[in-house]
Amino acid sequence: MDIKLTTGTTLQSYKDESLLEAFKKNGVYLVSSCGGKGICGKCRIRIIKGKTKVVSTGKLEPHDLNSGITLACQTFPEENLVVDIPKESRLVIGEKIVLSKSGDLLDLINSLNASISPMVRQITLILPPPSIEDNISDLERLKRSLEEKDLIGMRFVHEFVSSLANSLRDYDWKVTLGYTVGHDIVYVLPAYIKKERYGLAVDIGTTTIVVYLVNLLNGLLIDVGSTYNSQMRYGDDVITRIVYATESGGLNELRDTVVTDINDLSSTLLERHQIKKEDIESVVIAGNTTMTHIFWGLNPAYIREEPYVPTVNFFPRWMAETANLRANPRAPVFSLPCIASYVGGDIVAGVLASKMHRKEEIALFMDIGTNGEIVIGNKEWLVTAACSAGPCFEGSGIRHGMRATEGAIESVNIDPVTFEPKLGVIGGVNAIGICGSGMIDAIAEMFLKGVIDQKGKFNKELQTERIREGFDGLEFIFFKNNTRKIVLTEVDIENILRAKAAIYAGVSLLLKEVGIGFDAIDRVYIAGGFGNYIDIDKAIILGMLPDIPKEKFSFIGNACVTGAYLCLLSKELRQEAGVIASKMTYIELSVSRGFMEEYMSALFLPHTHMRLFPSVKKMLSHKNLLKARFKEQT
Repeated sequence: MDIKLTTGTTLQSYKDESLLEAFKKNGVYLVSSCGGKGICGKCRIRIIKGKTKVVSTGKLEPHDLNSGITLACQTFPEENLVVDIPKESRLVIGEKIVLSKSGDLLDLINSLNASISPMVRQITLILPPPSIEDNISDLERLKRSLEEKDLIGMRFVHEFVSSLANSLRDYDWKVTLGYTVGHDIVYVLPAYIKKERYGLAVDIGTTTIVVYLVNLLNGLLIDVGSTYNSQMRYGDDVITRIVYATESGGLNELRDTVVTDINDLSSTLLERHQIKKEDIESVVIAGNTTMTHIFWGLNPAYIREEPYVPTVNFFPRWMAETANLRANPRAPVFSLPCIASYVGGDIVAGVLASKMHRKEEIALFMDIGTNGEIVIGNKEWLVTAACSAGPCFEGSGIRHGMRATEGAIESVNIDPVTFEPKLGVIGGVNAIGICGSGMIDAIAEMFLKGVIDQKGKFNKELQTERIREGFDGLEFIFFKNNTRKIVLTEVDIENILRAKAAIYAGVSLLLKEVGIGFDAIDRVYIAGGFGNYIDIDKAIILGMLPDIPKEKFSFIGNACVTGAYLCLLSKELRQEAGVIASKMTYIELSVSRGFMEEYMSALFLPHTHMRLFPSVKKMLSHKNLLKARFKEQT
C-alpha cells in the first residue's frame, strides 16, 4: 500500500505493520519516547484520507480524534493513505544541537599539569638492507631494530605483514612506525614524511552525540560535530533500549545506529578540513554504561536485572575496525571506565574535567540529563549514585514535553494578578511544546503565584480561565492558537515532581551515607547540556537543587566530551580516569532502606520540611505579606 505524505513523499507500507514501523523503514522518524508502545502519545499524525485500523488511542483527547489525529504506533493501514505529520511529531536526525560551553581545553590540560601524550607513539628506524651475510627475513629485521630500542613483544597483524616487504623497500629501509603502548603496530611510513596526526573524542549520550576532532600534535580542537542520538527512534531512555536490544533482538540494530551517527559526524568534519580517515589514529569514547555496551555490541540485559551487573567496567583497548569506525583500522579506541550499571564513563569523564577529585574542598557533581547521576567527595574519597529520575526533562511522559529545539518554551514568568504567562520560546516562533528548563520555570512560577499548592495540585478557587478541566484532569494553558495548545496537567506536574524528588533524595541520602550536611558542600558542579540552561533560583524553588548560596554553583557544560578530550591527549589523564573509577564507592539507591523516605519527603514543593529551603520559605512569607496588604488596600 502507498502512504502519501502531505510533503509530497510517497512511502510503501504493509497491512500488518504499524505506520510508525512503515515510516521508520522508509527513513521517516517520529518522536516515540516509549518505543512504540502507545504510552507516550508523541507519535501523533493526521489521517487526511484512507481507512486504517486503530488498536489504541492512548492519551489522545476527543478533539484530537475528531480532527483525524491518531498515534502512528497504534495505527495500521488498510488501504492507500494520505498522511500529515505535525512538526512536533518529527524526529529530525542529523540536526545540529546547541552545545554547552566547554571552556579553554588547552588551559584545562595545563591546569592538570598533564603533558600531551597520545595513545599512539612514533619511532623512526633506519634498517640495514639485507645482504648475503645478513639475510634474515624482513619481519625479523624489523623486530631486531625494535629490540635494539628496547621495544620487545610487538604484535604484527596480518595486514601489516602482508605489505611489509614492499613498504621497507619502497621507503629505502628508513621507516617511521606508529605503535601503541600495548605494542600494536598502527602504521608504517617513510621516515622523511611528517605525518598529520588526529584523534576523535566522542560523547555518546542517551539523547545526543558529540564528536571533537583534535590535533594530537598540539592539542588544538579543530572542529565539533553534534547530533541527536538516532537510537531515540527506539525509545528515549536506557531501559527502553535495553528491552529493545534484548527482548526484540535489536542489539546489532542499535549498535549500527550509533556507529553510523558517529561516522556521519566524523566524515563531515574530515571532509571539511580535508583530512584522510587513515590520519585518525586514536579515538576516545565516553558514555553511560548502557550506551558504551551497545556501542561495543555487548549484551546489556543484566544491567537492568538485580544484582545489576554489567559485562565490563574497564574495557579492553580494542581497535577502530572492531567498532566499525571510519578511522585508521588499527587505531586504538579507549573507552572511559564505568562504575556500575547506572554510573558510567560519562561520569568518570565529568569528574576528571571538574577536577573535584584533586581538591580538598567537598564538591557535589550533578549530571542532569536523560539520566541523573551524582558524585560527592574530594581528593580523599568519592561516593556516587544514579537517580532513576527518568527522561521527563527531555519531554518524555509530559503531555506537551519536548527537547530544547525550535518552538520549545524555555522560560516562563506568570503575572501575579492576571496569571497570564510570559513565555520565552526557542527560535522566537510559536510554541509547539515545553522543554526541561521551561518545565522548571513553569512549576516554580505556578507555586510562587499560588496557582498550585505544595503538592502540585491546582488552586480551584483561582479566578483565571487558564485553569480548566482537560482530558487528564485539571490543566494550565500556557499557549493556545487555532491549531495548537500547550498545557501542563496535574499528571505532568506529578511526573516532574517525581523526577526532581529522585534527584534531591539521591543527593540527600549520599550526604547522610558519608555523615555530612548540605552546609558542608563547598562547590556544586552542574554538567550536561540541559543543566547549562537551568535557572538556579527556579530549580531551588522546585526543590531539585539544594538551598545553598548561589555562588557555590558552577556550570561546566558538556563535561563528558571534555573528559574524553583530556584522555585522548594525555597518558597521565587516561590513567587518572582509571584511578577515579577505581576509588568511587557506588551506592545502589534502589535497595537502600532510606531512599524511599527521602524520596517521599521530596515529593512536595520544594520539600516536606521547609527548614531545608530557608530562602524559599522567606520568599513565600514575603509574598503572603504582600498579598495581605493588597487585600487591605482593595
